[in-house]
Amino acid sequence: MKVREIMTTNVECIAPETGLKEMGQKMKTLDVGFLAVCENDRLTGTVTDRDIVTRAVAECEDLNACQARDVMTHDVVWCYEDDDVKGVAEKMREKEVRRMLILSKDKRLVGVVSLGDISKVEEKESGKTLKDIAEAA
Repeated sequence: MKVREIMTTNVECIAPETGLKEMGQKMKTLDVGFLAVCENDRLTGTVTDRDIVTRAVAECEDLNACQARDVMTHDVVWCYEDDDVKGVAEKMREKEVRRMLILSKDKRLVGVVSLGDISKVEEKESGKTLKDIAEAA
């Protein structure tokens, strides 16, 4: 099974200049804890609700001036939409991530897949992946 068959396609991208309040509002509106950061139509990072707490609240001197670029994770983990679900689960396990960004062959963001998405189709694979990620945390 290809990851495009199970991914969520309504993934949101924010600009690196996006402020904390706007990020939080977008996460609340979309009911997500994860946003992709894109610049010039290219993926440059990710921001999670945890990043906001551990990086922004704990480290930014002026929360009103803090932007996505100040708290985002630059080392983005991604795969292609035609990759096999088992391969994606393995990569998530190796990289110890709970979400994987999905790109088209021309490297445009087209979706995101979570452990929950994988668990719906690959019960054994998702359990192993979650176990390995939890042990690393």
